[in-house]
Amino acid sequence: MHSPAQTSGSGSAAPGPSSNPRDDTPFTSEETPLLAGSSSSSRSSSAVRLSTQKDSNSRHVETQSKVHIPLARGIAIGVSLWLLIFLTACNMSGMTLIQGAIASQLGSHGSSAMWFTSAYLIPMSSLAPVAGRLATIFPPRTLILPIAVLIATGGLICTVSTSFGTFVTGRVIAGTGGAGVLSLAIIIGLELASEKSRGLVLGLINAGFTAGVSFGAIVFGGLMPVVGWRPLFWGQIPFAFATGLGVFISIPAAAEAHDTKTSTRQKLARIDYLGAGLLTTSIVLFLYAIADEVQTIPLCIAPVILLLFLAVENYLVADPIIPVKVLSSWGILFSCFAQLGLMIARWSVLFYAPIFMLAVRGSSPAAAGSILIPTNIGFGLGGILVGWLHVRRDGAFWLPSISALAIFTVSTYVLSLISTTSLPLALFVVVVLINGLATGGGVNYTLAHILHLSHDDTRYIATSLLGTFRGSGSSFGTAVAGGIFYRLLRGNLVSGFLQLDGGEHLSHARQRLVSSLINTPGLVHGGDLSPAEQNIAIEGYAGATRGVWQAMATLGVVVVLFQALTGKKAPDDKREDEQPDEEAARAVVAENEGVGEA
Repeated sequence: MHSPAQTSGSGSAAPGPSSNPRDDTPFTSEETPLLAGSSSSSRSSSAVRLSTQKDSNSRHVETQSKVHIPLARGIAIGVSLWLLIFLTACNMSGMTLIQGAIASQLGSHGSSAMWFTSAYLIPMSSLAPVAGRLATIFPPRTLILPIAVLIATGGLICTVSTSFGTFVTGRVIAGTGGAGVLSLAIIIGLELASEKSRGLVLGLINAGFTAGVSFGAIVFGGLMPVVGWRPLFWGQIPFAFATGLGVFISIPAAAEAHDTKTSTRQKLARIDYLGAGLLTTSIVLFLYAIADEVQTIPLCIAPVILLLFLAVENYLVADPIIPVKVLSSWGILFSCFAQLGLMIARWSVLFYAPIFMLAVRGSSPAAAGSILIPTNIGFGLGGILVGWLHVRRDGAFWLPSISALAIFTVSTYVLSLISTTSLPLALFVVVVLINGLATGGGVNYTLAHILHLSHDDTRYIATSLLGTFRGSGSSFGTAVAGGIFYRLLRGNLVSGFLQLDGGEHLSHARQRLVSSLINTPGLVHGGDLSPAEQNIAIEGYAGATRGVWQAMATLGVVVVLFQALTGKKAPDDKREDEQPDEEAARAVVAENEGVGEA
């Protein structure tokens, strides 16, 4: 695949909606005679016209020559951005070990503590496409500071909160800022990295994200007994400001030559506020409906609002939040659904591998949580190695994407086979490591492939949309895998105790024991269970984890199918942009052949 012809940065960005004007010259192919009725000069002018049209239609620095970034400045950008990603990801997993203490101090009880995490994840997932769209209107460099301010403001509100509602509000604001971090990190990486180093940069971004998820619970859980929970959020304020300011200062303004002829008011007027509101509302309702117990009303309203959003984007607005050529691209949509399925299956491993170690293998809580270290190291290494060794060019990565997702699916199924107490623990560690490697490699490959499937002026939006589906995987993974797990676990425990007691119905004491075992997996080895009761509990948890991972392996087959359906075909305009260059080259060959014969 040849790269599209690129022009210099002299063309100005069009303030209106993206369009794809066609050149009215006759289409030529390799079968067209070289001595057709048009001269080589007309072919060359056709190439110039199409190249100029392409430049005028694109709003990104992608169509311009990349500014050379000195090594020291590049390191400063990378470190600042990586730390900001790490902070954002830490907030995703850090609440798991401290939300109980926070809920108790704020007077919140029951399942309400889970909203401390959901209030952060829902805006983070739902607003990612909006962040990507804003990056096509404003330079990403200028968006970093507002994002850092939102994260710091959220941390400040959490620090001073004295009620459940105030704390959740702070988490929502911080999640709003977090929505733009990963999207802008990918966009900045695409803008500043060379073609050969682009894959490595994307791998490092993913490694920072998974490092934050991996160590967030460790950092928050380890520091809270020492300093309390309020300093954990207070400390995020200067950290967010410092990293955001570091990114802003380190990126040279010349590296983001956006449209300078359009005023800020005109740029703000170009934003599709109605579409952004409808899209965000539909995603929020979807995630809210499955965050705790499945709620029917928002789950039914969300598709209706999504249909309204599609109608608005197609018929009402001139510059939609997600362009029609993105919504109408089956390759991009299949990529997004494949990413959602991958993350649902992946989060099932992250959720239930520690529970398996705790309830089935009898590990301590700290040792059970450490099972995530090899799989997350594998995730980071997979993305970095793939980016360093392979993703060093533009073009399709169809087969590598499918291969990585297939390895992930097989490793997930193998996990279901080895979820016993008899097999060596080292085997389980090796398989979760392979699972992480395949996930990291698959995420990098699919991201590179969706860039190939995207138009040049929509790749930021396409990658942000992919990030939305990826981010939603945690919420959907909790709902889907959790429903399967707890249904299987309850059934296994009830049938086991019925067989042990020899009756048709469980006694009230047995029902309380079943509820306690479901809610507290540590009771399997840390409670006062008889050997027979403990064996039933162990087998119940082992069977439930096997069932979850078998279901996720089945989902993995669907993921591979979706990824295969993305195809290798680039958008039509990319191939048309290349065609004039090929024609001009053939014209030069014809002229040189004539000179040689003379």
